[in-house]
Amino acid sequence: MLHARHTVRTRLLWGPHLKNVTAGRPRLRAPYSLVLTTAIAAFSAGCAFFPNQGPSSIDVVTSKPADPDKVQYALLDVSPAVLAKVQEAREPALSRTFGERRPPPAIRLGVGDVVSVTIFEAASGGLFIPQDAGSRAGNFVSLPNQEVDLRGFISVPYAGAVQAAGRTPAEVQAAIEERLRNRAIEPQAVVTLQDGRSSRVTVTGEVNSSVRFSITAGDRLLDAVARAGGPKYPAYETYVTLKRGNRTAKIYLNNVIASADNNVYLYPGDTVVLNREFRSFMALGASGLNGQINFENETLTLAQAVGRSGGILDLRGDPTQTFVYRLEPKALAAEMGIDVTPYMSPMVPVIYRVNMREPDGLFLATKFPMRDQDILFVSNSAASELAKFLAFLQLGANTVSDTNVGRIAIKGGRF
Repeated sequence: MLHARHTVRTRLLWGPHLKNVTAGRPRLRAPYSLVLTTAIAAFSAGCAFFPNQGPSSIDVVTSKPADPDKVQYALLDVSPAVLAKVQEAREPALSRTFGERRPPPAIRLGVGDVVSVTIFEAASGGLFIPQDAGSRAGNFVSLPNQEVDLRGFISVPYAGAVQAAGRTPAEVQAAIEERLRNRAIEPQAVVTLQDGRSSRVTVTGEVNSSVRFSITAGDRLLDAVARAGGPKYPAYETYVTLKRGNRTAKIYLNNVIASADNNVYLYPGDTVVLNREFRSFMALGASGLNGQINFENETLTLAQAVGRSGGILDLRGDPTQTFVYRLEPKALAAEMGIDVTPYMSPMVPVIYRVNMREPDGLFLATKFPMRDQDILFVSNSAASELAKFLAFLQLGANTVSDTNVGRIAIKGGRF
């Protein structure tokens, strides 16, 4: 069934001309009449009959898919208010995935860690300090370094096996002092982690030197990147993936540098992977160059994207119908005035429209930020659709003429 808007448009465009064509003239022969009728029907169907690289601007503006299997989307004209919201929006922070809005983690001892234990006494003549204290320096004794065994214990003379795994050095110190309290003279212990084999993190990928090292309390993500010699490629071409247990998050390296919320604390066992990825957008429609185009810079605006894709073609493109397709978080969509109740997903499909024929539209385009995986689509102009229609008419007329020539040849030159 033909849509009403296309039928009305056809009548307005072609009604007077068809009357002029038929008034006072011989009736069209059947083949010509069939071609004209078919062409008008095709044009009335919204030009969907003709080849195109995407939806027409009319379809984008008026289409409201009722089919639940179709994607619902919101259309927004870029205004200063909308632009301000888009500029303020940030990509999700790593803190949202790992919940790191608390102090840095305490480093706890684990199996395989190497620790040293030093025990002090308040006076000589005790358990560890001989009576002739003047024959040695200090009032302490240092035990040989030892590993936390497979059961999670370390051995301390006169204190026995002391649980170390799962405890902080301070907690182990307190346990040793409690064991020696009735044997030594006001004993105090100092437990130092010499080699934190259980608290290591791994940094690999596109770094200058992959590394595995033991973290200390307060080490952050950028500290790990620095330990690995930094990224091998520019930060605007690098992404960071943080793996912790069964959780994984990926973020643009420049966003880690720019925001403290993304520079999260490291935990023992973390894996940090840097990989090079070119941020890009897809250019479609009536632009000079179609396809996937890299940003090749840290930031890219809509105006720069249009220029990088070859501009808008004079004979095809409609500058008033320049679209950017993007998935936006539901919270941001709501801030921009979109009714988000029909959307079940946390991301809302949004189509931004910019009128680049207007001076203010050009200014807005110079400030509208493009994002990775955006789709830039320039709709065909009404004139180009009309040109397709006229070309189709010409093709049909030529086809009918060729058919008549063939019929005449078969009849021996007789009409």
